[in-house]
This record gives sequence, C-alpha cells and structure tokens, in this order.
Amino acid sequence: MEGSSAPALRRDPYEVLSVSRDSSDQEIKTAYRKLALKYHPDKNASNPGASELFKEVAYSYSILSDPEKKRQYDNAGFVALDAEGMDVEVDLSNLGTVNTMFAALFSKLGVPIKTTISANVLEDALNGTVTVRPLPIGTSVSGKVEKQCAHFFGVTINEEQAEAGIVVRVTSAAQSKFKLLYFEHDANGGYGLALQEESEKTGKVTSAGMYFLHFQVYRMDSTVNLAMAKDPDAAFFKRLEGLQPCEVSELKAGTHIFAVYGDNFFKPATYTIEALCTKSYEDTTHKLKDIEAEILRKRNEIRQFETEYRKALTRFQEVTNRYNQEKQSVDELLKQRDSVHSSFTVSRSVVTTGGSGHFSNGSSDFKSESPEEEGSSDLKDKSSKKKWFNLNLKGSDKK
Repeated sequence: MEGSSAPALRRDPYEVLSVSRDSSDQEIKTAYRKLALKYHPDKNASNPGASELFKEVAYSYSILSDPEKKRQYDNAGFVALDAEGMDVEVDLSNLGTVNTMFAALFSKLGVPIKTTISANVLEDALNGTVTVRPLPIGTSVSGKVEKQCAHFFGVTINEEQAEAGIVVRVTSAAQSKFKLLYFEHDANGGYGLALQEESEKTGKVTSAGMYFLHFQVYRMDSTVNLAMAKDPDAAFFKRLEGLQPCEVSELKAGTHIFAVYGDNFFKPATYTIEALCTKSYEDTTHKLKDIEAEILRKRNEIRQFETEYRKALTRFQEVTNRYNQEKQSVDELLKQRDSVHSSFTVSRSVVTTGGSGHFSNGSSDFKSESPEEEGSSDLKDKSSKKKWFNLNLKGSDKK
C-alpha cells in the first residue's frame, strides 16, 4: 500500500517539499501537488525509486498539512509523531486486487482508511482538461462516478450570495464512499486542489459538505481516532479530537470548481450534489456556529476530565486489588475459625484403655471392679461393723 505511511528513510518534511517553516498553507499545498504528480507511480512505471520518493512526499505533506502534527514535529521532531501514531493513506489506483480486497474489508469493519486522489485526476485538473458541468445555486444534480474518477461542477455566485454564505453538500442514499473536492483557479488556467472532504456515514446515507459562512467552521476527521481501537476509553475521550478547522471559510463572487470523486473500492459511487445560498438559512447558520462553539468547549472539558478519569481509574484499580486481597484474607480467617469450632465435639475422642477397665467418653469417668475386689470390700465392711458392735458391748458390761 502506498500513501502517507512512513518511508524507509525519513527526512525533514520541510526539506522534502522544499518549503520553509514560514511557508503558507497554500505554498505547502502547491509544493506537494507538483512533487506528488512528478513522482506518482502511475507516471513512473519504469522508475522503481519514484515510488519511495512519492511515499516520502505524501508522508511529509501529511505532517505539514495538519496543524497539530506540524506543531508536534516543530516541537519534538519525529519522536512526538511516533508516540501519537500516523494515519494510513492508501492510493487505490496503485493497489493490486488482493490489497484492494483487504482495504475494502477493513473499511467494511469500520476502520477509517484515508485514500489519495488519483494522479490522473489531479493532473487533468491542473491542465484544465476536465469537463465542468454547471451547478446553479438552489439546484441539485444526481449522478454516478466511476472509482478513482471525478465529476467536476462549476458553481457561479454573485456578490450578494457570496456575502450571505454558500453551502455545497453531497449525499449518497446507496452509502457510496466518495470525496467532495474544491479546486482553486491556477495561474496557468487549470485548477489546483485546495480542499477535500471524506464522506461519512450519517444515518442511512453517506454525506460530505463544505460550508463557506464567513466564520470558522470545522470538519470531522475520523482517522484521527484510529488508535482508539486499542483503548476502549479512547473511543470516548478522543471522539472530538477529529474536529479540525476548515482552511477556507468564505468564497468570493465568481465561478468556483467542485468535484465528486468516486472512492469506492470496486464499484461506481452514486451521489446527489447540491449548492445553496444561506441567506434563507440564517437561523440554521447561527445554530451551526453555536453548536460548534459548544463542541469546542466540551472538547476542552473532556481533555481535563480525561486526566481526572485516568487518575481515578488508577486509584480504582489499586483499591480493587486491595479489596480482592482483603476478601481473600477474611475468607481464610473465617475458615480457620470454623475449623477451630469443629474441634469441640463428643464423637471425636471416645477411647478404650486396654486392660485397665477404664473408659473415657470425653465428659465423665467411671470404674468397674472385679468379683474378688467386691468380696474384699464386703469383709472390710463387716469387720468395721463388728468392732463397733463390740465396742458398744464392752461399754455396757462396765455399766
């Protein structure tokens, strides 16, 4: 799989793209587009080294085009990025059948997989050789686009509409995977890619939208949360981290170029694209601004809460271990106590002492005498009685 996975040898992304730390986002995009077209494997079938160069360019752009990753790299280099992990980006046009099947399977299982846009599409756009269909404001167009191909549309707006705000949305009732692309006019008469939105499943459809409302709007990047599969708690705590600011927040009067790019793994993507002016959607526009501001506040709260939760979870694990140890100790003590109690029993110590005629039943003793001993005892008693009688007789004789 080709894309933004780390190349064999990583170089400074600023050096790879020939830009500086002060370069604007647009300058970085332009540098990336030129190098990506130059080294794309589709254009360099006879040059094996181009594939690694293309990977290096894509990897460098994945860092410099993301504000958070760029900040991490500027502060700590590749070490910080290695700790966070990088997104996986796949070029479907350069995959074999087997790898495409694996990628489709992972996507089906819910693993977000970023895909690159075909070099042919980008090059045709830069050369201005694409067919652009009109998409008037307030209308919609339905179609079916082949995989790794794009349908281009021109949205023309006047000053009033530009001031009010413009929204372009694409939906697919068939839940097709697609990208919504926005191109800026190139100095050479072509169109350079400026924005792209991945389709997301929302209810029973897939959709993507671009909102040019004169204030900062945000897009949700699901691949930011790829690592959460390893940590169940991260499914909650990292859920809002995918909310990223959109680079363009307004459009000027004129004709603007959008495209729907087929991103299915095997079959064409069916879609409906619509463009509208938000002048009659003022309440909805305010709601979007308010809810996104609330989401940002909530994200900060969740970040702080995660620290508290992790500490509490560690403490909970400690006391849980203590609980199990103490429970085991109490069970053992009570078991010993029961054993001592069971030692107090009559049936335990009945013993016969051999030849002595003595028996012990644990509570009382008694003695049994032989016939000879019984006769001797009787003689003693008779003798005692006789002596007593004689004593009395003698006393009476004296009298």
